[in-house]
Amino acid sequence: MATRMKEKYTSEAVPALQQKFGYKNVMEIPKLSKIIINIGLGDCKENAKMLETAVAELGEISGQKPMVTKAKKSVANFKVREGMNVGAKVTLRGTRMEEFFDRLVSIALPRVRDFRGVSNKAFDGRGNYALGIKEQLIFPEINYDKVEKIRGMEMIFVTTANTDEEAKELLSLLGMPFAQ
Repeated sequence: MATRMKEKYTSEAVPALQQKFGYKNVMEIPKLSKIIINIGLGDCKENAKMLETAVAELGEISGQKPMVTKAKKSVANFKVREGMNVGAKVTLRGTRMEEFFDRLVSIALPRVRDFRGVSNKAFDGRGNYALGIKEQLIFPEINYDKVEKIRGMEMIFVTTANTDEEAKELLSLLGMPFAQ
């Protein structure tokens, strides 16, 4: 069964991108390859229970079990030792990625207070887009009463586009609400 994002990509985005950028081969047309969601948990160094709840929330949002990331180096100023748990991340591909993108664009982003669109300056020069969110409460999967601490998260949208212009066009055709 095809997701809404997949149908939108094949019916609307592919012809529009092919016409705008003049691709001769269908395989040249950029597509979304993966979404990486990352939460920094530096404040959970001493409290293991907070780490577990943050990882569980990320799992609910993404629909996939997060990987706990560990510190690669010791940093005395931040009281971090090598091997300590400092974050959690999830890499979404395929159907899970498409469903998450659809939920993000159609449900979660419109729930942001004073939302005027996402920044169009967060491209990295190679066709990937970074989006930061200040609170996890915008996702309907999160129960407001069970939230211990409001956390932000970063999302990286990795595309097969060669330029930022192509990636922005692809994401906007898929429904990403860029600010004017």
